[in-house]
Amino acid sequence: MEFLFNLNVQFYLAAYLLGGIPFGMILAKLFAGVNIKEAGSQSIGATNVLRVVKETNPALAKKLSAATLALDAFKGIIVVLAAKYFELSDSVQWMVAVLAVIGHCFSPYLWFEGGKGVATGMGVMAVMLPVETAIALVVWAVAAKTIRISSLSSMLGLLALVVASFFLHPVIFHAPVLFIAFILFYKHIPNFIRLFKGEETRVA
Repeated sequence: MEFLFNLNVQFYLAAYLLGGIPFGMILAKLFAGVNIKEAGSQSIGATNVLRVVKETNPALAKKLSAATLALDAFKGIIVVLAAKYFELSDSVQWMVAVLAVIGHCFSPYLWFEGGKGVATGMGVMAVMLPVETAIALVVWAVAAKTIRISSLSSMLGLLALVVASFFLHPVIFHAPVLFIAFILFYKHIPNFIRLFKGEETRVA
């Protein structure tokens, strides 16, 4: 058990466990009395919080959705910033970022189920690749405003981030970026299936 006293390992565990906290489910249950794992898309993210809570309380739905988005992003931001504060190597920082996203998407508190990882992914990327993340957010915002399909808007933003990373940082090790992108894409496969069937709902 000596490996648990290794600072890198402690950060890996903290990133996974912090990333796994299902803020959306907690907030919806605490303030709206609903279990979003049993309604809507059954995701724990901000979009499903908005969709489910809106049925009974539209005003509260927007607040809880915004809070979920912020907290899911913050848990990615804080753990990577902490790794930077302790001056851990770039490779360790990237592993911390990856594990935070894995924790959200495959939460240890939800029997390894979880959310789609977009907010947490953008949170860790905001610290590691801030310019690329800004580009991604602009693309996401434009797509969200025009297309109004959350999953598609998120994936377009993600694609913009990955492409921008190759142009702006051609010499960095891109495996963590691609791995996080793959996780987010994988978690959105059900959305793509619904999209092709014309069943993916728009966000009002």
